[in-house]
Amino acid sequence: MFTMIRPHETAANPQLMRAMFRLRKRVFHDRLNWQVALCGDEERDAYDDLEASYLVWCSEDRSRLYGVVRLMPTDGPTLLHDVFWATHGRNADLIADDIWEGTRMCLDDEMLARDFPDMDAGKGFSLLLLALCEAALVFGIRRLVSNFEPMMSRVYRRAGVRMQMHGSADGYGRRPVCCASFVVSDQVRRDMRQALGIAAPLLRPTAPIVPPCPVPNPAPVTRIPAMMH
Repeated sequence: MFTMIRPHETAANPQLMRAMFRLRKRVFHDRLNWQVALCGDEERDAYDDLEASYLVWCSEDRSRLYGVVRLMPTDGPTLLHDVFWATHGRNADLIADDIWEGTRMCLDDEMLARDFPDMDAGKGFSLLLLALCEAALVFGIRRLVSNFEPMMSRVYRRAGVRMQMHGSADGYGRRPVCCASFVVSDQVRRDMRQALGIAAPLLRPTAPIVPPCPVPNPAPVTRIPAMMH
């Protein structure tokens, strides 16, 4: 199943959170040789402590993790603006509470091969992207933005996503890093489902989405950001 783990839900999902951090270490440190912060057999950074949300693909009993994306709104601290600013030239149009960054997107190839032997990694990433689009619609996200290596472009195309390129830059690793985004809409979701041959929704809501009741003369409140890659 695909589901969201929001900031207030991380403590209730310790097994999935540990599996996610370990998967990130295996993918980004061990396999891709990225310079990332490690804590034992886990990879985690300061952004994980800043109200991050996570789209996770896991088994029904939440004992096995297949894939994950970290999501954060771009009007706060993000890798997009703090680290990868050269890939988009400090584009101020990419800063908004309804524009979300997706980072640390990865799959557990071994777990997928065990439970979904007929599925290749490209199809797995495509399903994760479709679930990401569904989550964005649920949580009022207008645009999703990410940084990625050029080889990921074909994954977006396979998923039926029309990306808007914002730029690219060298100096972050062995390959250039691109920056691109796509608008989230019902039409985009329909296009993705058609491209992937998926009819039913993938996302399993963590809780019912109920519109808030109007409150007369509400006291000022601090805005709590929603979720994104």
